[in-house]
Amino acid sequence: MAGHFEPLPGGGAAAPLDEVEISILRSLAVQLMELIGPGEEAAEGDDPLAALFTDGPSEPPSDPALARLFPDAYGGPDAVPDDATHAASAEFRRYTENDLRARKREDALAVVRALDALGPVGGSGADGEGAVDGAVLRLKPDESRQWLGALNDLRLAIGTRLEVTDEDESGELLRLPDTDPRKPMVMAYLWLGGLQESLIETLTA
Repeated sequence: MAGHFEPLPGGGAAAPLDEVEISILRSLAVQLMELIGPGEEAAEGDDPLAALFTDGPSEPPSDPALARLFPDAYGGPDAVPDDATHAASAEFRRYTENDLRARKREDALAVVRALDALGPVGGSGADGEGAVDGAVLRLKPDESRQWLGALNDLRLAIGTRLEVTDEDESGELLRLPDTDPRKPMVMAYLWLGGLQESLIETLTA
């Protein structure tokens, strides 16, 4: 998996992706949406404006990956909490987490939609039509920013599952034997990092 993004004339980014890469990216984006969870939809007949003022949770998620995606706003992971810091974090979370979850869902959904727009993926069928072995993904500037957000969220979630605490550990993870059950996820984590880095370069070029 060596696909990386290149800048497009006039803005945006493009990356060649083979069928395996497309399948992996789509699967990971769908899993990310499932991890984040569904949105808080207003019940039929409710005032739509009321949804804008629905309070979010006041405590961090119990799932470590979700807690990494939605960290406390104050104190940091290594800080010793006190009543004032906890109250401030709870208040901030209550009024921001729902919007943040919605944005992260939209970013992941943008990945799925862009990949689906490439067409069917797989080897040629019996009639030699209706499938592709790969494609060139082309993103507009706004789509590139959504992809960047989704790639970052995927790496945070996967890194948490792998218990990655320092980027220097990536070399150690890469040296894991192929028999280690973590190896496929490690390879995905490192590949996503390369995609993310190349996409940042296209946006800052």
